Amino acid sequence: MIRQKNKKWMGSLLLLLTALVVCSTPFRDLSSFPRELRIMEGSLEQLRVSMPVMGTLVNSNPDILHVNGTEAREVSVDLSKPMSVEPRRAGEANLQVKWRNIPLKSVKVNVLPDLRLYPGGQSIGVKLQTAGVLVVGHHLVSNGREKVSPGEQAGIHVGDMIVKINDMYINDMNEVKKLINEAGKKNSPVQLLVVRGKEKLTLVLHPVKDRKDDEYRMGLYIRDSAAGVGTLTFFDPNTKAYGALGHVISDVDTGQAIVVGDGQIVQASVTSIEKGQSGNPGEKFARFYNESEVLGNITKNTQFGIFGKMKEEPKRSYYNEPLPVALAEQVEEGPAKILTVVNGQKVEEFDIEIANVVKQHFPATKGMIIKVTDKRLLEKTGGIVQGMSGSPIIQKGKIVGAVTHVFVNDPTSGYGCYIEWMLQDAGIHVRPTPKSQGPADLAA
Repeated sequence: MIRQKNKKWMGSLLLLLTALVVCSTPFRDLSSFPRELRIMEGSLEQLRVSMPVMGTLVNSNPDILHVNGTEAREVSVDLSKPMSVEPRRAGEANLQVKWRNIPLKSVKVNVLPDLRLYPGGQSIGVKLQTAGVLVVGHHLVSNGREKVSPGEQAGIHVGDMIVKINDMYINDMNEVKKLINEAGKKNSPVQLLVVRGKEKLTLVLHPVKDRKDDEYRMGLYIRDSAAGVGTLTFFDPNTKAYGALGHVISDVDTGQAIVVGDGQIVQASVTSIEKGQSGNPGEKFARFYNESEVLGNITKNTQFGIFGKMKEEPKRSYYNEPLPVALAEQVEEGPAKILTVVNGQKVEEFDIEIANVVKQHFPATKGMIIKVTDKRLLEKTGGIVQGMSGSPIIQKGKIVGAVTHVFVNDPTSGYGCYIEWMLQDAGIHVRPTPKSQGPADLAA
């Protein structure tokens, strides 16, 4: 009986000691000690062990980084205090923390080149030309005897992209009309190269003469372009690359991402704003301004926005100097700013709160939840409105992301994406990672 009581007492004591150790600061810090650390040149990071003892930190490459201000390979450190890690140049180094020659933790440090970008905020007009013509619907053609859709009979689906007719690449609807009429007059079928998702199909279509106007038809509704307004996110002064919008541009009828054949961005001026309300997201209304002055081209349309090259540094920037960027893991919950236009072409800064951050180790949308806290912006727009997507998010002097979507039932809040993922799609890589597709919400 006594032995059983002793066993219970010892078990309880062991559980208590285990709980105390697990809840202790040293255990928590050791558990959260990173296996890999990425640092930009010019920044400073701290590592914590929180053990009340002296130890040794072994630095494999002092040329790459210094620890506690010294370039020595082995540094005596007080493990109860934070250890400062200061990059010297881009490269890799390994750090190992020891206590009495017993390895406690190791971390691989990747020092990345310093990257500074001009944050945007400017309203831009977007003009997209599709890579071919997009099929957005079928329609019936009356040949005098019956009504048929030659396109539907040929097996063409809504959402298909027609890129060739009889081995000729097509770029606009006028070319399609001309080729279909020529084939119809010769009573010849046409061979179409169609892109459907990742598939390429060759289909044969027989044009039908419409008795209403004596024109030959395909029986398809097609589209060759799209236009809209968004917000510039960043500009890289070294490569002239830019990113904008923060989300993909999709066709309004099919919901499919538009494949870019050609495109341009131009200046835009905000003329009015429809204030957002619960269940009814607001919208920026803007007009294209000085369209003959093209700001840049559009080469990519991805889940993180549109990308291309600009001819020169964007005008009307809020900041006179470029800002550093934050890596995905450096973004924190707390106060931040956004840059956007609410009247004319003036870029202004407004207060927001990063309410939640999602740890992402590969590209994905919806990396953070943001909430507008600026009274002036809430009064003017009700929060996040459509046309605000792409507005850069600034935290602690760094570009951390972009506004992407608004919550339909709460226009004061919405999603943002990390700037790191936009940079990758712009061809500015900070680390090689596989891409993943993310879901789409109502774009801001």
